[in-house]
Amino acid sequence: MKLTRDARVAIVGGGLGGLVCARVLQLHGRSVTVFERETAFDARPQGGTLDLHPDTGQAALRVAGLLDRFHALSRPEGQEWRKVDHVTAAAQEQEWPPGDEGAGVEDRPEIDRGHLRGLLLDSLAPGTVRWGSAVNSALPLGDGTCRLEFADGATEDFDLVVGADGAWSRVRPAVSEALPAYTGVAFIETGFDDCDVRHPELARLVGPGTLVAGSDSSILFAQRNSNGHIRAYVAFRAPQDWHTAAGVDLEDRAATRAYLSERLDGWAEGLRYALLDGDHDFVNRPLFALPVPHVWEHVPGVTLLGDAAHLMPPLGVGANHALLDGADLAQALVAEERVDDAVRAYEELMLPRSSELAKQCAEGLRHLVP
Repeated sequence: MKLTRDARVAIVGGGLGGLVCARVLQLHGRSVTVFERETAFDARPQGGTLDLHPDTGQAALRVAGLLDRFHALSRPEGQEWRKVDHVTAAAQEQEWPPGDEGAGVEDRPEIDRGHLRGLLLDSLAPGTVRWGSAVNSALPLGDGTCRLEFADGATEDFDLVVGADGAWSRVRPAVSEALPAYTGVAFIETGFDDCDVRHPELARLVGPGTLVAGSDSSILFAQRNSNGHIRAYVAFRAPQDWHTAAGVDLEDRAATRAYLSERLDGWAEGLRYALLDGDHDFVNRPLFALPVPHVWEHVPGVTLLGDAAHLMPPLGVGANHALLDGADLAQALVAEERVDDAVRAYEELMLPRSSELAKQCAEGLRHLVP
């Protein structure tokens, strides 16, 4: 059985969990390669803002020696949260960051996902990430090793393959037949640029953090990002092909706007503006989740972390637990003498934790979106 100090470790996927795992391994002098399908860091938009929790995301960054750098980039003011009436836009509930009116509130500073990913990438040794390396599959070889098969036909064998490649993981089939299923909730996203100058009323309504409003049929989120950007989302229950049934071409901005305008009929004008008058096209993001619980029998030479292991509704915990998974796996590989013992220890910790969390998120989604 391979000793961890000599192990060839491959991480498939250059997201947050995979990168923090690589960082912790390198801090302890271990060899690791990250294979990323995208051709560069900025090959696509990096997503919205994240609040990192003290006992999960921040704990992982502390293990990675990056907590101070995270705090230098984060936005503590982004923790402000406002819930307003959907008809009048009058405040119903409000929370402030710790140290302000919200003394005693847990410290969960916000950071743009792209900024956090950039921080992690910058912390790795040059050449750690192989960009443009699309993995098609992972094949356990029965001797404790695992073979990666790449889109270009090449193969490479490793003592451990870590599937950190997200919802539609190409590594997951090596340990599980599970596939993500549609949750019944549709998400539509848009965005506003340079809000304080170009959309000042919306900027005041949203404030420095997150705005929430909901009716019996829809819930609206608007969230401040860095550099004056606001992302807005509406969520509602509908079949996955709701747009086809409604005769809406999602690539037709005017048609999508008309549909959403009708859905928000009777809402306060400021809230309607937050969704209908964005600077960006609408993006349809149906929510998927893995079965609850998602567990598997241990397979030597391969394991999963983050969304590849426990894709769940986006209720503020997924990225935090992906980071924690990555740190926990790396620490196990450092602490245990043999690779298989380390992976078993990690899975015995992660699988029960993620199963319980997935149950909570599934229940939370049922309450959040009518």
